[in-house]
Amino acid sequence: MSDQGRQVAKVAALVAGGAVIGAGIGLLFAPKAGAETRRDISRYAKKAQVQATRWSRSVQSGVKDVVDRSKALIRKDDPRARIEAV
Repeated sequence: MSDQGRQVAKVAALVAGGAVIGAGIGLLFAPKAGAETRRDISRYAKKAQVQATRWSRSVQSGVKDVVDRSKALIRKDDPRARIEAV
């Protein structure tokens, strides 16, 4: 890795570390009670998990569709592939 790459990695690590520390301090000084904050974080994490699962399924479906279309284009004897290619 070049010196410039190492510098970029160091800066990225410092920014990420600062974000984690800042989030921790923000939680410590939050106006909500600890149990309420933990419940909110849990709800947010569950929502994020559901959204990530939906996004993952959508991406998988899109990739499968592209692969299927590519296979159809490769097959010379498929008339539908010729129509789609035009």
